[in-house]
This record gives sequence, C-alpha cells and structure tokens, in this order.
Amino acid sequence: MDIILLERIAKLGQMGDTVTVKDGFARNFLLPQGKALRANKANMAHFESQRAHLEARNLERKNEASAVSEKLNGNTYVAVRSAGETGQLYGSVAARDIVATLEENGFSVARNQIELRTPIKVIGLHTVIIALHPEVESEIVMNVARSEDEAVRQAAGEDLTSRDAFDVVDEAEEDELSIEDVFENPEDADLADLSGEDDAEQAADNAEAEVEMAADADADAEDEANK
Repeated sequence: MDIILLERIAKLGQMGDTVTVKDGFARNFLLPQGKALRANKANMAHFESQRAHLEARNLERKNEASAVSEKLNGNTYVAVRSAGETGQLYGSVAARDIVATLEENGFSVARNQIELRTPIKVIGLHTVIIALHPEVESEIVMNVARSEDEAVRQAAGEDLTSRDAFDVVDEAEEDELSIEDVFENPEDADLADLSGEDDAEQAADNAEAEVEMAADADADAEDEANK
C-alpha cells in the first residue's frame, strides 16, 4: 500500500514522503494511529493544506520530547527479581514493567515507545532505548538483580552471573578423564591393575618363604643340640 507519512518514521521516511508498506502494517498501525494517510490525490492535497500545521505540531512535540530526554537519558533503574544461581530469571522484565518503573519515577511513556525486542530474562545491566519522539530517543539502563545489595554490586561492575550450564557440563567432562586420557593404549590400564595384583601376591609368597626358612633353621639348631 502507498501512504503519505504525517511524521518521520524510522527506516521509512520523513514527513510528507510517499512510501510503500505492507497492507497489514498500514491498516493495523500507521493509519489508525494517525501517522500516515493513504496515498491519493485527495489526501495529498489535504496534506499540503495542513503541512504548516503538522510541521508546527511536530516541532512542538519534538521540543517536549527533548526536554524529557534531558532528564531521562542515562538514568539507571533497579528491578529486583527472583533468579537462579546462573542469573536466569524465574520470570522476566518486559516493556510493561519498564513503563511502570518509569511512571513510578515521574515519566509517562507508552509501551510501544519501549524498544525491547524480547523481555529481559537474566540479571545484569541492560540498556533500553526509549523512543520519546520519531526524532528523539533516550537511553536508560535497567539494573536487574536478585536484591538491592546485588544491584549496587552490579552497578560497581561486578558480574554476578555464574558460568552457564554448558560451561558446567564441559568442566564435568574434563574432570571425568577417560582411559584414553591416561594411557596411550587402553590395554595398559588393565596391565597396570594386573601388575599391582602380581606385586601383592609376590610379597605374600616371599613372606611365606621367609617363615619356612626360619622354621627350618630352628629345626637344624635343635638337631645339633641333641647330638
């Protein structure tokens, strides 16, 4: 569908541009929210008659957004959530949670202004973009931690996430050495075990022989005494 943009749309164009978009995107988002008009002669004429008003309104909104951005940009907000030892959250921090956090701190934004493709699912410091206006963005940091104390430690640069499951598995595999890791030939392991058993048996035989030799010596001494 061809449309006329009534404001700047990222990756599409500037106000007044005629662009082609997918029908669903136009019908479900751009047209209902007053961001565009269907591209035809009547709407083009209407836009041109309203251009000055639209540009003035856009400038006003841009200035308001810039003022908010000066207060919001670079701020860090803490979200305490339950998480496992690896830092994986049992839940998540989604756009609605960020909206609620900002509202608690005096900033009013809509969910569609939070540029978060997927919810946050692990503790740590997460940068989030807030689109306050088509031409004004703010960048905040969500400090997601298991406690306020951990949030302070994370803010100081400490990494509180442990190695992931794959690292743990790799370490376990390294600890469990195979026969091939110990001997060049697996048969050597059996030979070593047998060698140990042979040594033990030989020692027993030697001890038994020594006892018999001592007994024979005593018998010989007794015979000499009787003569």
